[in-house]
Amino acid sequence: MSRTDIVFLHAPSVYDFRKKPIFYGPVSDVIPSSPVFEMYPIGFMTISSHLEAAGFRTRIVNLAGEMLADVRFDAEKKIRQLDADIYAIDLHWMPHAHGALEVAKLVKKYHPDAKTELGGLTSSYFYDELIRRPEVDLVMRGDVTEVPTVKMMEVLAEGGDLAQVPNLVWKDAAGKVHDNGLTYSPENLDGILFDYGTMIRNVLRHADVAGSLPWKGWDKVPLTSVFTVRGCSMNCAECGGSHFANTKVVCRRRPAFRQPEQLADDMAGIQEYLGAPVFVVGDLRQGGPDYADRFLKAVRERGVENHAVIELFSGAGPEYFRKLDRAFEGGWSIEFSPDSYDEAVRLALGKGYTNENIERTLPAAFANGCSRFDLFFMTGLPQQTRESALGSAEAAKRLWGLVKPADHLFIYDSPFAPFVDPGSRAFEDPDRWGYKLRARTLEEHRKLLDNPSWKHVLSYETKWMTRDDIAETSYDAAVVLTNAEHDAGRITAEEAKARNRRTETARELMHRIDKILEVPDTSERERQLWAVKEEGVQMMDSTITDKNDLDWNTGSVYRYAPRMAVGLLKKMIRGRP
Repeated sequence: MSRTDIVFLHAPSVYDFRKKPIFYGPVSDVIPSSPVFEMYPIGFMTISSHLEAAGFRTRIVNLAGEMLADVRFDAEKKIRQLDADIYAIDLHWMPHAHGALEVAKLVKKYHPDAKTELGGLTSSYFYDELIRRPEVDLVMRGDVTEVPTVKMMEVLAEGGDLAQVPNLVWKDAAGKVHDNGLTYSPENLDGILFDYGTMIRNVLRHADVAGSLPWKGWDKVPLTSVFTVRGCSMNCAECGGSHFANTKVVCRRRPAFRQPEQLADDMAGIQEYLGAPVFVVGDLRQGGPDYADRFLKAVRERGVENHAVIELFSGAGPEYFRKLDRAFEGGWSIEFSPDSYDEAVRLALGKGYTNENIERTLPAAFANGCSRFDLFFMTGLPQQTRESALGSAEAAKRLWGLVKPADHLFIYDSPFAPFVDPGSRAFEDPDRWGYKLRARTLEEHRKLLDNPSWKHVLSYETKWMTRDDIAETSYDAAVVLTNAEHDAGRITAEEAKARNRRTETARELMHRIDKILEVPDTSERERQLWAVKEEGVQMMDSTITDKNDLDWNTGSVYRYAPRMAVGLLKKMIRGRP
């Protein structure tokens, strides 16, 4: 294996999930990755781009993706064969609290002289608990850490003093902990290098396609993304990326936006390599009245033809959708998460718009060129009773009735799982939002992830629903939603029957595991859990939805191989940033 200065490792949610009897349930039915959460953060790419520009050799290894794709894949062997000075492990999303730490232990086992670094929002929240673990040497705090990471690598390469590195928490040779403070928090994202060519060069350099894929199946149905902002102007109670959470966790008191013209450049840069859809993360309207207009004008000027996926944080009208339609030659789609059709629940979350606002948005989008519209509801929210949750699923029939039968409106309903986000208002003041938390520390969350059933992993219940209620209502809402989709003429009777059968199978399996967990004898309990493991594996994806609905089917990534080659050549001629 070629030597690398730094390897970015992405762990599965639970290590090793293949050797544990786990029933995941519908915890990832509405995201591209599986319940293993094998999707690594885009920060791997941007940080890697900055390091490569500074002369460091980097590598991205998606251990979770490889473990999921191949039951014979030996993750320990892969880690042992790697050769690097620094092993950077993301602990960005809370569900990686188990896997990230176990991978850090394996790195220390096989590379005792190397340093392990953890970073991401969860790492930034639990930095003090993390740095005191023997398998962790460094914790990088913050939400924009490209520049501090380059500084860290330069200091380590020169044998300098790590006290010079902003945002870093570290141990010295004697094991003493030092906290440099979170002082690097740029007011904008204009200096971030954004280049998908980094990932492609990574694949070519190491001849490792499987290890570089953002998530399992990405090569067959690729989806790319660009970021308008770090931070948020919204204050949704349950969100770890809200304004409140950003202020508390990464000291970001206002959102940091990327110049809209640079954002358009990012999309044009993706187009040089891939024709895949581009998810524009963050509502364009957050940046002020002119931000979206400037971006859409720049997109038109650059001739971006990739399909665009646009986020809404509240409803929108015909004028905005007409602007989107004029800008995106390759078409556009919408992602919108009202979370509940119950206005009282939505108001409690901090989303103040009405159902009328939602109902005006849907037909306006399709009347003005929208290709597809994804709308998301959740179960397990403040003020939400069982009746309220089922009411959202029932409302889907009304919403489908507002648009034409041929309009691609997809409505999803999933549990709020598995954890309440640390740093969110609900986590910091659970009583106010009616939450009863079962985990406060990182270690408590890590232990919850080792449970065999998704219901027992849940870190919370509410004043209105117990964990049992949340789980049962999640399955009930799935049945109601499927029946509404059939009644609206969106799926056939056979499709509805098959989906409801799968939901009930998943529910019955959850009940069986509940009974197994009551078996007093440990060995017998373990034997019975292993006896149902294969059934759990079969239910991993599309537990209560048809997850294929999430795909933008634009063809395999390999069809763009000639375009990638030309894109890399152009980059070489221009000189890499």
